[in-house]
Amino acid sequence: MNKPFHQLPQWHDVIRQFTPNWFTVCMGTGILSIILAEFSAVHPMFWQFGAGLWLLNGLIFTLFSSLYALRWLLYPQEAKQIFAHPSMSLFLGTIPMALATLINGALKYGVVLYGTAIIGIAEWVWYLDVLMAVMVAFVVPFCMFSCQRHQLQQMTAVWLLPIVACEVAAASGAVLLQHLPVTPHAVGILFGSYILWGISVFPAMLILGILFLRLALHQLPSQELAMTGWLAVGPIGTGALALLLLGEQATRLLHATHFIGLGEFLHQAGFLSSLLLLGFGVWWLGIAIMITLKHAGSHLVFNLGWWGMTFPLGVFSLATLQLAQQLQLHWLLNIGYGLAILLMLLWGLVMSKTVAGFYAGRLFFSPCLNLYLQQK
Repeated sequence: MNKPFHQLPQWHDVIRQFTPNWFTVCMGTGILSIILAEFSAVHPMFWQFGAGLWLLNGLIFTLFSSLYALRWLLYPQEAKQIFAHPSMSLFLGTIPMALATLINGALKYGVVLYGTAIIGIAEWVWYLDVLMAVMVAFVVPFCMFSCQRHQLQQMTAVWLLPIVACEVAAASGAVLLQHLPVTPHAVGILFGSYILWGISVFPAMLILGILFLRLALHQLPSQELAMTGWLAVGPIGTGALALLLLGEQATRLLHATHFIGLGEFLHQAGFLSSLLLLGFGVWWLGIAIMITLKHAGSHLVFNLGWWGMTFPLGVFSLATLQLAQQLQLHWLLNIGYGLAILLMLLWGLVMSKTVAGFYAGRLFFSPCLNLYLQQK
């Protein structure tokens, strides 16, 4: 049983038990910081709060990265057991996704706070993010196929995490392009981002099909995994957001080339595709809410899985707001704002419980380490 954090004998106990699912905190906090900028027209306070949240998220990401790096340095044999664990390995995808929120925040807030020099830094960090996302997208599924044991009854939407990182990087690529001039290099980033979208979205749709089958055959997930249903909204919302942002940039970048028609097509296709995806997302969001309410009747014990509500809802809100702005649909804009307000409330609830659990030490638990010690 875990000891309270304030009773831990040494910091190495925290390092030894640190797992990548902690980066979901950065994902949820990062997406909220980005959404707050959408409310800046209401009051400048929202922009300031969003900037502060982005800076705080950078500190949290640095802390978590240091803890996880120290685990690999101090306990390499134990750390590498993650690749054999059927659930914890999936959370490796949260690292590049968390980093992507910092990149987007840097382009939204950092340029104003620190000047245009941060654009070049963000671009190089984006390359690193893409590299990590692609590695996770191939390595983790291969481990699932080769050295892990999975059963359909135990399958959850967590399977999506290593796959979705590439489309999150694609959306970040579109945000980066907003700050780059029209050059062949920028066109390359545009087409590369579409490839990243394809690497992620189509496998994610396959996983959602399997998830539907699992729910039909084996009923709802356990109470402990109740919040994983929200993860299904993630790839749908991110996919729609990426198409909208990339389509907008395609018109600008390809207008100066002989692919003018392609740019217009990608822009218009982004509208139609995002509309269809958002409709698909509404269905999964409704199912996720119903699953949560079903388990809410009993006492829900908090775990880091609750952060699974924040990032998917955040990207879905951003996609809704982006579509509403591009099509100038005020009713859709109001829906997007409503979803964003719900995200703020959920983030406040989950963050307060996370801080309490961090201090008490209840959240430091590495299942792959425990399995490794049992096998020894």
